[in-house]
Amino acid sequence: VSVMQTGFAFLEAGSVRSKNTTNIIMKNVLDLFIGAIMYFAIGYSFAYGKPGNAFIGHNYFFATNMDENFTYAGWFFQYVFAATASTIVSGAMAERTEFTTYMVYFTFLTGFVYPVVAHWCWSEVGWLKVGMGENTHGLSYIDYAGSGVVHLTGGSAALVGAIALGPRIGRFKPDGTVNDLPGHTVTVAALGGFILFVGFMAFNGGSQLSISNPGDGNVVALSVMNTVLGGASGAIVAMLVYKTTDAIRGEDHYWSLLITINGGLAGMVSMCAGCNDMLPWAAVVIGTIAGLAFMGWHHLMLFCKIDDPLDAVAVHLGGGLAGVLLAPIFVMKGLTSPETQQHVGKNPAYLLIIFGWNLLGAVAIIGWTVAISTLLFGSMKLLGVLRVSEADELRGLDEIKHGEPAY
Repeated sequence: VSVMQTGFAFLEAGSVRSKNTTNIIMKNVLDLFIGAIMYFAIGYSFAYGKPGNAFIGHNYFFATNMDENFTYAGWFFQYVFAATASTIVSGAMAERTEFTTYMVYFTFLTGFVYPVVAHWCWSEVGWLKVGMGENTHGLSYIDYAGSGVVHLTGGSAALVGAIALGPRIGRFKPDGTVNDLPGHTVTVAALGGFILFVGFMAFNGGSQLSISNPGDGNVVALSVMNTVLGGASGAIVAMLVYKTTDAIRGEDHYWSLLITINGGLAGMVSMCAGCNDMLPWAAVVIGTIAGLAFMGWHHLMLFCKIDDPLDAVAVHLGGGLAGVLLAPIFVMKGLTSPETQQHVGKNPAYLLIIFGWNLLGAVAIIGWTVAISTLLFGSMKLLGVLRVSEADELRGLDEIKHGEPAY
């Protein structure tokens, strides 16, 4: 999963213009390093610290007061998930964000915003994890590998950031039509896509968190198979929709590699919620819907004049929301307990209750992230420190901010 940062770095580097390559790679490097320090200091404590309450954890700060519940392996796996959530934002805000501002918001997202969501959904006492309580057959929020926890959080923050920043200079023409600002190398972007495709197999398969217990191997294998199928469906659907919709409108129509890659990523994002507990045909269905959701968000962002150079919002918010809402419909066992499956079989209304918890979880995650991100980005914008100057943006951030042009 840690190697996925390499994939993000290549995908983002290839999707921006050459004058901003060093800047975007530097951000991906710091995603790992700043993320490590913040998750060590407070992030893991807020997410999984015991004791804790329904809202937040509060122990293990700076890896102190460790007990049998704290493991180094557990810290590492959860840390790379936190870094992934925050990396999503850098793509949507690429080519125009002040570098110091980036370090501030990334620190805040990794250290506080994401850990609180992780606590709600994955900690034993989190309110979404507990759901309706012990006497209601384990009905609660379903999110095995983070369609909501990781991708809705990252996608929501990315949306707020892109809106607060405004579009890049020249992205939209005076008449409101879209002006393409293509990245400088599709080859590097495609390499990043391939790395992420492989990484998602570990992202979802590894969320079993063990391999030595009876049945672990089957769950991991099912998760990987469903991840591949979901990604394949999303990629093919996005490719076909992009080609046919432009043809129907009478515009130039192409088989887009970048759209295909992002459609595949959206399909894999949608698998995170329930890939360990659904039949393979269900993965194809959900991946197909995620591909359609990706294209819907892609066009909606352009219609609303919101500039997202990486389509990060469409991939992660669109794919994540599809996964969270569809998982309860297709899972076989409810991801909770045999008792849940028994009662669901007797009373189909329980399926609606599980769906309701996931809907509530999606609303809560988006609401929390949007509220905090609005305060964060809004205050930075009011202070005039969110966006680089027009002259710096036109010249490129590599020379201005780093003194190390990529080419």
